[in-house]
This record gives sequence, structure tokens and C-alpha cells, in this order.
Amino acid sequence: MQQLPLGISPSREPDFANFVAGSNREALARVMALAAQTLEERIVYLWGTRGSGRSHLLAAAARANPSLVIADDVHGLDERAQHALFMAINEAREGGLGVLAAGDAPPARLGLRPDLASRLAWGLVYQLSPLTDADKAEHLKALAAARGLLLSDDVAAYLLARLPRDMASLAAVMEVLDRYSLIRQRPLTLPLVREALSQEILGGQSAGP
Repeated sequence: MQQLPLGISPSREPDFANFVAGSNREALARVMALAAQTLEERIVYLWGTRGSGRSHLLAAAARANPSLVIADDVHGLDERAQHALFMAINEAREGGLGVLAAGDAPPARLGLRPDLASRLAWGLVYQLSPLTDADKAEHLKALAAARGLLLSDDVAAYLLARLPRDMASLAAVMEVLDRYSLIRQRPLTLPLVREALSQEILGGQSAGP
């Protein structure tokens, strides 16, 4: 079978528009308001497991408002960085630059100096929940629809079972499938997706049974 040169384009930079909120819509709204300087609270702390989207939101906020104080992975900060964040939060409470921080646990469980942990809890604290399979399937369908493609439930489930499940990878896969469907002049059916996978144009993944 002919090998098609359908390389995956670099993923888009994180921004608010390409953040898939799922059950995290309130946290997204508050971070957007903080970046727009319309949020009364000047300190927002996000926490969640790997893949929950906290780093995406921090990067998006930094792009939208470079003057924000951004601190990601605060659980790993050394003493000097902890002191700098402590001072930034104090200044934010006095009308200074807004602070957006994120870590892998709620403030009290971060293992930071106690005065910093308490200050992180001064503002708004949100736990970010990872997207469910249903959220990801709906996102895949939305990506397909934006390209004029119809993605069925069985194709979405097939992709989620066999490919990397982070949002950037799913978006890149949808881009490749769009071009593959166009070149083959065939709709985005399960046989077409299996064919694309068998040619290893989707990250070298195996089609499986």
C-alpha cells in the first residue's frame, strides 16, 4: 500500500480557545477573568494530577497577560523561589500584579513553607479534574465537525483506545485524518481510520484487531 507523506503539524500554542474545559468551566472562567484584570480576587491557585490541564491554563494566561506572576509546579519550588512567590502574593493583596499558581496538591498538602501554603489558600483555589472519555470523545467530534467531517461514536472510541489521549495529540490526529480522508476521497469511517493506522501515519500506532 502506498505510504502517504502526512506528517503531523506542530501543535498550537496553549490558549484559552483550545483548552477543553470539561467539568473545569468555572476554573477556566476565573483564570480568564484574572488574565483580563476583571477578577476582584488577585490570587488563583489550581491543582490537579498530571494531564488535568493546569500547565495549559497557566501558559494561556501568560500569553493573554504577560504581567501576571505565574508559578507552575509550586510543589517543586526551592527556598528562594518559595520566598519570591510569598512576596508576590503579599504584593498582590496590596494591589500589585495578579498571581496564578499551580501544583499537584491543595495548598495544605504541598510540603511548602507554612506561610506560603497559607497564602496560596488566601485566594481562589480550584481542583482541576482530568477529562473523562466522554469529554474527549465529544472534543474529537467537535474537531471533526470543524473540518466538515462526521465522526461516529465507534470511530471516536477506536481512536481513544489506540492513540495518545492528551488533547494536543488528539488534535494532531484529527488533522492527519482530515487530510487522509481528503486524499482518499472517502468519509471518516472505521475502515478508513484502520487503514490510516496501518500505514503508521498516526504516530506509529498499531491498528490492532
